[in-house]
Amino acid sequence: MTRTRTLRSLWLAAALAGTAAAPAAAQVPTLPAIFPAPTSMALTGGRVALGRAAVLVVAPGTAPGTVALVRAALAAAGVTQVTTANRLPAALTTLHVVVGTSDVAALRDSLARAGATADDRPEGYTLVARPDAAGGGLIALAGHDADGLFHAAQTFRQLVRRGEVPGLVIQDHPAMPIRGTIEGFYGKPWTQEDRIRHLDFLASVKANTYVYSPKDDPYARDRWREPYPAATLAELGTLAAAAKRDHVNFVYAISPGPTVCFSDPADAAALERKFDALRGIGVRSFYVALDDIEYKKWNCAKDEAAFGASGAAAAGTAQARLLNAVQRDLVAKDRAAPPLIMVPTEYYDAKETPYKAALRQELDPRVVVQWTGTDVVPPAISIGDAKTATKAFGRKTLLWDNYPVNDYAQTTGRLLLAPYARREAGLAGELSGILSNPMNQEVPSRVAVAGVAAFAWNDRGYDPAQGWRFAADALSSGDARTAAALLDFFDTQHLAPTFGSQPWQEQAPRLKALLDGVRFALADGDDGARREAIAALAARADALAAAPDTIRAGVTDPGFAAQAAPWLEATALWGRALQLTAAGLGAALEGSAAASRDFAAAGRLAAQAAAVKTIPGATRFDGTVKVADGVLDRFVADAPGLVGAAPAGE
Repeated sequence: MTRTRTLRSLWLAAALAGTAAAPAAAQVPTLPAIFPAPTSMALTGGRVALGRAAVLVVAPGTAPGTVALVRAALAAAGVTQVTTANRLPAALTTLHVVVGTSDVAALRDSLARAGATADDRPEGYTLVARPDAAGGGLIALAGHDADGLFHAAQTFRQLVRRGEVPGLVIQDHPAMPIRGTIEGFYGKPWTQEDRIRHLDFLASVKANTYVYSPKDDPYARDRWREPYPAATLAELGTLAAAAKRDHVNFVYAISPGPTVCFSDPADAAALERKFDALRGIGVRSFYVALDDIEYKKWNCAKDEAAFGASGAAAAGTAQARLLNAVQRDLVAKDRAAPPLIMVPTEYYDAKETPYKAALRQELDPRVVVQWTGTDVVPPAISIGDAKTATKAFGRKTLLWDNYPVNDYAQTTGRLLLAPYARREAGLAGELSGILSNPMNQEVPSRVAVAGVAAFAWNDRGYDPAQGWRFAADALSSGDARTAAALLDFFDTQHLAPTFGSQPWQEQAPRLKALLDGVRFALADGDDGARREAIAALAARADALAAAPDTIRAGVTDPGFAAQAAPWLEATALWGRALQLTAAGLGAALEGSAAASRDFAAAGRLAAQAAAVKTIPGATRFDGTVKVADGVLDRFVADAPGLVGAAPAGE
């Protein structure tokens, strides 16, 4: 059941509950929640009801996929009769939806009727909704270009879920030109199905870039000189075509660093042959990764003869010369080709070094340089940090944000589901974009990646909490009960480690606040406060224990439940342990001997929960799963000591 139908059912039940009830007042239009947050959105008065019928006016040249998205959104909102027309009539007696780029007459007319102007930025769009005096209404989607129009359709999809659209004008465009993900983790790569579904997800959050760079693809790293087998090349072609349909730039990355001879023309030719093969299946964007390699020792004698003794500065020069040759070849074969992207060997800070100085001086200014921030996994990134990187690399950098990737030892046993945070608003002025490095678990990765995409779209309007709620809503298709269960589960996976000892996001903040409140009430509250706190604890325990079953039954993408299976299993056990802990605390306040039995049973369940292991081979490091560790386990262990035993004889 959709959220709109649920609201209508509740209204009908209230209306039928008693004939004496006063008629409901007309609902005042409110500003809708759109994700990512638009650059500008304002109410203009009134509302446009969708009803059962609509007229669709599609401008010439509009991509069929964009039209299909608009039609699907109308159907999902209950519009069952869609006819077509070539232009707008003078009076709109029914809903008219106009779709096209803003330079087409039908869109210019639509915007003029609404008193709106077209957004003139790349990937930008204007969307207007205006009721008509004749009883119908107008909704116009005007893209600055084909990509912008596709983004407008994604906004339209969110708007019409209500069943009606308030009168409004949205003008919107991305703050950063590059937004998306890089499949750059170690361990088990995503499947073909994972990647195709991920591309669809990226489209839904207005991301525009996916970099294919799995570390365990042998033909992209260890055997990079060898051609792909025909079947694998065909799969990559399928991905490239899917990305094109989703208005996502498919970027192919190769990692020749461990064995490349920078001065050998044969190796330059091998890179060009590999890219030529990918170009033949529809790939137009390319990337050379030089991360995680030994760069102070040459791989061949030719490089020492060409660049002198090995060292950081010589490596920077050698890398730049090879990359410049690749960039020239790309342009020679496709003058409209996007610029080459590279990740340097020193990708993890912005300190001035001989390597960075050589790269800055030698590298073609068209080549895009990636950078992971102030560390491999930075706790925060400021505008000042980005300015330092701009200076160090001689150009605005493309941020490779190592979140929510879980391929390093500190992440063993974890899903990283905290919202994207602690990146400073205004970074768009110093970055060319952001790519998130996701987890081996594709569907759970979307919780954080949605926030990365939203921040890159509108960093000044980004709200981490809204991103969390959007992720839960998207995974549950708006089912409130499933979304609430997901948010409870997300909270138990909130901790975000770094390469050091201190995490950059704390664990289970919502649950910890409740458990701290229980501790405080037991320590300093009166009897009523204590019982109230234990009742709240029992309610949260019930919700946590039930959340895994609710999630399994309610998520619309079964991949979430499958990829998070061990964590869901452990969460159910921890929830039951917390239920028994709440019961034990209640019994202890009553002086009942049942308290010790409840606490002992809670301890046994906690031990079972702590022993649940990750899916073998799913991530780089296998281990026992973590669920609100340091918060939930500590409270269950401490609970027996929070209330003293009853005096003898009572």
